[in-house]
Amino acid sequence: MGKYFSKYRVLTFDCYGTLIDWERGIWDALQPILTENNRLDLTKASALQQFAALESNQQGASPTMRYSSVLQTVHARFAFDNQLATTDEMNEKFAKSIADWPSFPDSSDALCTLQTKYKLVILSNVDRAGFAASNRKLGVEFDAIYTAEDIGSYKPDLRNFKYMLRHLSADFGFEKCDVLHVAQSLHHDHTPARKMELANVWIDRQNISRGATDWKESNFGATALVDEVPETDFVFYTMEEFARAAVG
Repeated sequence: MGKYFSKYRVLTFDCYGTLIDWERGIWDALQPILTENNRLDLTKASALQQFAALESNQQGASPTMRYSSVLQTVHARFAFDNQLATTDEMNEKFAKSIADWPSFPDSSDALCTLQTKYKLVILSNVDRAGFAASNRKLGVEFDAIYTAEDIGSYKPDLRNFKYMLRHLSADFGFEKCDVLHVAQSLHHDHTPARKMELANVWIDRQNISRGATDWKESNFGATALVDEVPETDFVFYTMEEFARAAVG
């Protein structure tokens, strides 16, 4: 299958949900407030969907806010919406939890394999410090890292993709036809990628493409829902599967 990927020279990655298991990280980081308030009735699915909506709203309202501050604000709002007692210290601890979010077991090896053939670039909705902590878990030196902190907006804003393409051209000489965007999130990545006419790979870790008759009943986890599933050029269910196909 490697022949289908031979025309691409650079792989651009979303990080959280694709390479880093942010849903596990977020859910673990919510445990202190749930335990403190004896609210074990709040399920993981419900909590993550609330997080997704709150995060998306906050990023849209405050596009220049650093991601650590977004997380702090979201935790406080999550507490308010669910009538949970919280403190500034608990809100701040949740914001700092990004450093503890684990990588998916297949991410590091897959990236090492892909790096033998492609340039690897990150386009992420975090700040530099947050990604640096995650990068240590991935164990790969990326050729370029573009964060929301650098750009001043959050995906799915097309500004983020325009910034990435502009810098890939200026810094490496890559054109749009050289780029293959790899991501899990339909909302943050694939919808805007298609608007930008970028080739894309869906790492469908939640098996949405294999899901229920009504795809909107699928598990979207910590990602905001989309009105319709955007077109994707390739679908894989793990990074390991993608790396094997892309390197051939």
